Amino acid sequence: MVADIETAKQQVGRRGFLDVAIDPTLDLFEEIEKLKKEKNAVLLAHYYQEPDIQDVADYIGDSLGLAQEAAKTDADIIVFAGVHFMAETAKILNPDKKVLLPDLNAGCSLSDSCPPPAFAKFKAEHPDHLVISYINCSAGIKALSDIICTSSNAKLIVDSLPQDQKIIFAPDKNLGGYINKVTGRNMVLWDGACMVHEIFSLEKIIRLKEQHPDAKLISHPECEEPLLKISDFVGSTTQLLKYTEVNPATSFIVATETGILHQMQKNSPDKTFIPAPPENNCACNDCPHMKLNTLEKLYLCMKYEIPEITMEEELRLAAKKPIDRMLELSAQLGL
Repeated sequence: MVADIETAKQQVGRRGFLDVAIDPTLDLFEEIEKLKKEKNAVLLAHYYQEPDIQDVADYIGDSLGLAQEAAKTDADIIVFAGVHFMAETAKILNPDKKVLLPDLNAGCSLSDSCPPPAFAKFKAEHPDHLVISYINCSAGIKALSDIICTSSNAKLIVDSLPQDQKIIFAPDKNLGGYINKVTGRNMVLWDGACMVHEIFSLEKIIRLKEQHPDAKLISHPECEEPLLKISDFVGSTTQLLKYTEVNPATSFIVATETGILHQMQKNSPDKTFIPAPPENNCACNDCPHMKLNTLEKLYLCMKYEIPEITMEEELRLAAKKPIDRMLELSAQLGL
């Protein structure tokens, strides 16, 4: 075991906990609960985290719910079991709190697809457009935006704007295309996408539907349009979860990251949940970034209070404005 926090910091750096030994007799669930009480820490986890992390979290949710929880917490330390942009959002909303991420390498393919310098140039080419950015983006992109949205509130936020308002939507072209379709808008779309939601095989899913004719196909709007067209329901992660709880169907084919199946099975133990198959035989519908966080890293992160998310104040303030606008609109719209 690392003797002290300074030694831990030297070992961790920006590469994560590499060779830090943990006593194998420790009950990590019990130790994490102790650390939460000792440090007045709150553990926020995304639905895509591994089941053990979900089970020890204080709050589990999608991007909107997590942002709302981060905005209202009175904890001294926010431990974010998710990916980097999510922990960044928590820091943007809580500059005086310590925000920790178990693995700093837990990034996001969608966020990476939209570099701020390239997007700034793209934005300059459309000077009369308002920028709505999906929360799955870096602080740099948030700072270039007018309003942030999530897949839960994107349609309502777009609908709340005047019909003649010109809009750039970034960074997810599939979510933007879906919002264009359901709102009748013609938003200009940045050409970004999530690797997990683009890997699903339409051909395999059609065959799977034939094998399970009574199963409902439910999909996240980050999926490509041909898949969304044949889906029985399209919604955010939380909306998909709620749909499986209230719909009388007993089996569901789920086209999003597989982490959500844990909560679906817990909430509806008598129902069957089938992960939508990817184009090849890899586990590509598991987000490799989300799965970098482990129970062991979470314990070490809380024990030594590293790695910590830091941010320049000028960037934080610029990124906070569109997030605040989203939270205000969400409250007004009853979300």
